[in-house]
Amino acid sequence: MMGVKNGGARWVSSAWGRLKWPVLLAGVLLCLSAVVVAGVVPGLLTAPKPSPSVPAWQQEPDRLADVSGVLPLNADAPLPLPAEVARQLDATLKPAGGGSISGMVMDASTGKVLFDRDANANRIPASNMKLLTAVAALKALGPESRFTTRVLASDDPSTVVLTGGGDVLLGASASDPSAVLGRAGLASLASDTAAGLAAAGVKGPITVKVDDSLFTGAPLNPAWSLDDVAAGETAPLFSLALNSGRYAPEVLTGPRPQDSAVATAQAFAEQLAAAGVAVVPGVERGKGLPAKVLAAAESAAVSEQVDLMLESSDNFLAEALGRMTALASGQKATYDGATAAVRQRLGELGIATGSMLLADVSGLALENQVSARQFVEVVRAITSGPDLSLRTALDGFPVAGLTGTLDDRYGDASTAEGAGLVRAKTGTLNTVIALSGYVVDADGRLLVFSFIGNDLEPGSAANKVAMDRSASVLASCGCRG
Repeated sequence: MMGVKNGGARWVSSAWGRLKWPVLLAGVLLCLSAVVVAGVVPGLLTAPKPSPSVPAWQQEPDRLADVSGVLPLNADAPLPLPAEVARQLDATLKPAGGGSISGMVMDASTGKVLFDRDANANRIPASNMKLLTAVAALKALGPESRFTTRVLASDDPSTVVLTGGGDVLLGASASDPSAVLGRAGLASLASDTAAGLAAAGVKGPITVKVDDSLFTGAPLNPAWSLDDVAAGETAPLFSLALNSGRYAPEVLTGPRPQDSAVATAQAFAEQLAAAGVAVVPGVERGKGLPAKVLAAAESAAVSEQVDLMLESSDNFLAEALGRMTALASGQKATYDGATAAVRQRLGELGIATGSMLLADVSGLALENQVSARQFVEVVRAITSGPDLSLRTALDGFPVAGLTGTLDDRYGDASTAEGAGLVRAKTGTLNTVIALSGYVVDADGRLLVFSFIGNDLEPGSAANKVAMDRSASVLASCGCRG
């Protein structure tokens, strides 16, 4: 469910031969996201010269682009035949051992269903839930919105209050304008606070308090397994946190802070002391005066946070975005408010939600129930729906064999034809595997798909391979018989 492994100079087999992955990434990643609609996603690379065996959109580019956009796919490209799609997927989309895999494939442009295997059946989706959270957050908050962490003065001039605004990607050091995690940094907040205190003639010692009241309700979702929490899959949620609720950005598993608000305030107090301010030991909760802002720092844009959430499958970040979506949707900033807001925003996109059962917005809860059809409709809304704000989620889909939670997959002969071409959100729980995303087929049709396996043999790698092979089938075939 978690963990981004950025894979250095690993080699990836693909339909056009063996290429070092950075070259493949530069050439294919943008092509897949950019071809969805003309001009929506900037194009950096021109199309390569076609070869007899490999479609132009699946080849390595040979030069940098001199245009600001790319052309859309050919609207006259032939549609795959549903019978041929079914024939090929029935041969690959098989569980290893027990359980079952439901699925749907749809032509993104026309909405024509090309494959349907129990696609209306409710299934446990695991981290595919984050696709629902992504579109809800983008619709409710807007791609360019940012969350502000403030340091407020209080009635007592010797007290400052670090006030959470929903940014759980704070960094410990100086703010980094080029970063997503660490865009707002505690060292910069502390430096600005020290300057504000000096300007007000406050000499200290200073007491640091924290206000995390933006989020309400239980910090820990009762639907989660305590074993998952202990393993570091997530942690109790608060309205401000360092490193998405981790002790360090590079430590992705194991124990996490159980009170990220207090832990963040303690780290802020340390930075304030490093900035030359005398600080009283210890941190407690309190309220500041909204009209007296000593310092403020803004998060990365919502679109950037959504992309990070999807690529790395970050559960803590997903739940924080869910709470902020709830607030923007007139709901309470609780777990129930987040699921209600996701359902509300999906309904506004015309996606039927009556059959859904939502217990969280990250996908850790086994009580979640969503169908493959609903995921296909969500992916189609992102790739080719009328709400252009959703296009910003395209970059967050992991790329087969290259990025995020797909970086160590699609490396063997049975799945290599999908490497660099399949873009999909993964989902993994003990007996659940899911894969939902999009791909351009060999004839140039943009296809959206969702495969969800439940009651599978725990830990069987063959089930992931079955889904990866099936997505690769969509990438490599024209499926016209």
